[in-house]
Amino acid sequence: MVAGICSTDDQVVSGTTVTPIPVILSHEATGIVESAGEGVTTVKPGDKVIPPLIPHNYCLKNDNPRGTLQDGTRRFTCRVKSIHHFVGISSFSQYAVVDENAVAKTDAASPLEKVCLIGCGFSTGYGSAVKVAKVTPGSTCAVFGLGGVGLSVVMGCKSAGVARIIAMDINKDKFAKAKELGATECINPQDYKKPIQEVLKEMTDGGVDFSFEVIGRLDTMMASLLCCHETCGTSVILGVPPDSQNLSMNPMLLLTGCFRAKFSLTLKFLPFYKLVADFMAKKFSLDALITNVLPFEKINEGFDLLHSGKR
Repeated sequence: MVAGICSTDDQVVSGTTVTPIPVILSHEATGIVESAGEGVTTVKPGDKVIPPLIPHNYCLKNDNPRGTLQDGTRRFTCRVKSIHHFVGISSFSQYAVVDENAVAKTDAASPLEKVCLIGCGFSTGYGSAVKVAKVTPGSTCAVFGLGGVGLSVVMGCKSAGVARIIAMDINKDKFAKAKELGATECINPQDYKKPIQEVLKEMTDGGVDFSFEVIGRLDTMMASLLCCHETCGTSVILGVPPDSQNLSMNPMLLLTGCFRAKFSLTLKFLPFYKLVADFMAKKFSLDALITNVLPFEKINEGFDLLHSGKR
């Protein structure tokens, strides 16, 4: 099992996202099938697989257990105590029990330590650009946050022919990598006295065509909405805010022209086999999204790197 550390995992650790505990976290992963239950036909022992965040043919409305598999059971125990699952995956573990529709078979030659990013971070960011927002050639885009998902948004925008990609973060150390992946400009909102949405509107003669919020803060979500062109802008919200907070906004923002907000669940739109095939064909690289590779016993060090912005 290979697992990435996602900010969603950290939000559970910090308590900003509420989930049943005790729980085994992590959902950005790859692994090799150890054994298959009775009636399983789509994978077999030895297959390399990626668990999607949203299983195939899974109804978010009717089939949404919290902390269990889809049949409502929990398969982890520790000292006789039942342990909750996390989004049906729980990959911070040597072994995981998952539903058949919660794994996608992948190329036998694919490197697990790289394609695990396709399970969440890369597909979420890249897919938000090309499948959710459907960015257009020659357009202008703004990306709030340059972690792994934000950089993947940049990659998606570049692949779609976006003319101007304005990438933002308060950590300037991330700018070089963002430009390497396709950002045309990198700015730090803290360098300006004006609200960043006003800065962006001035830079783009009225607002960007597409914006992406990849942080999970209410203030940056509002900035992402407000920096769009008011007659034809699209804002995609990827960041996950704390459970207890609400986003307050002027509803007229959603009624003017084509201005609209989309909350991204891109994993259901992007087939993993296509992304893995494109990766194996060297149509894109995932190397820039990998900053550290650690053994599991150093997991706390991994979270420290995330907090320091070095993930």
